[in-house]
Amino acid sequence: MQNTFHSERYKIFIGLLREVRESKKISQTVLANKLQQPQTFVSKCETGVRRLDVVELCDWLSGLGIEPADFVIKLQERWDAHAIRITHRGKRQLT
Repeated sequence: MQNTFHSERYKIFIGLLREVRESKKISQTVLANKLQQPQTFVSKCETGVRRLDVVELCDWLSGLGIEPADFVIKLQERWDAHAIRITHRGKRQLT
């Protein structure tokens, strides 16, 4: 698998993390307090400086009141939509 593909998927992942937090009107500071972490932890995760493991992701989502399964479904939808855009872009370039 290509590293750039993983990079794009991770960008989508962290974008969705931030989008969900903002849609709940929860600041980085409030989420960080729920996670018992400094605000910079949330910032670094949302900018891709620090990666989250699955346990941290579940804690993060719990702090936002989101079920992990619901988040993963939304994430997969975003990844699928991104893959379709790449496929269509490639077909246009070939013709």
